[in-house]
Amino acid sequence: MVVDGAPRTLSANEAACVTGVPLRQVHRVIDAGVLGRAAGRRGGSRAVHCDGLVSLKLVHETTSIFTLDGRRRLVRYLLGHPEAETVRLRDVSVDVRSMKDVVRAGLSRLARARDAITTDDAILSGVPCVRGTRVPAHDIAEMLANGDEVSAIRDAWPVLTEEQIEAAALYARAYPRRGRPRSAPFWRSRQPVVSDETALAGLPSAQ
Repeated sequence: MVVDGAPRTLSANEAACVTGVPLRQVHRVIDAGVLGRAAGRRGGSRAVHCDGLVSLKLVHETTSIFTLDGRRRLVRYLLGHPEAETVRLRDVSVDVRSMKDVVRAGLSRLARARDAITTDDAILSGVPCVRGTRVPAHDIAEMLANGDEVSAIRDAWPVLTEEQIEAAALYARAYPRRGRPRSAPFWRSRQPVVSDETALAGLPSAQ
């Protein structure tokens, strides 16, 4: 399944964003080898081919139904019959149409997010920003994660649309900030100092 603008091979973070499968589970499924040829390594990191995204979601959603071996068989069948709407294992059939819809919609959102965010060495030293602005995508995502409303973000950057804010949040999930996490802003970590005493030194004495 390929959508224009979306990568053919996705990182674990990208695959999690597209399928809705928790990132930790994406790693576990890849490491277990359940996806067979549809998973591997890209640049030294875990990766999933776009043709294996529906299989990834299938494996995750049938964890409580089938054994590991059973899920491997489901994946082998699905990879061999990519147009199938149901996957059969013995007397049990799994409808994968809704899973395909989720993956297709997720790939479209990822493609739009990749188009909405750009990097330019001449702008903030290559920090990913909303296209046509100097607004960093990861800063928008951090504001949302800290509980800020979309309206507050638009108040801070009136140039942004709700679609751009949504795209920035998705981009940041799919492509986490590189390097060590930035320390919290001073004003977030600053704790008020409470004292029962009032310093009077330096005040003029009463006459």
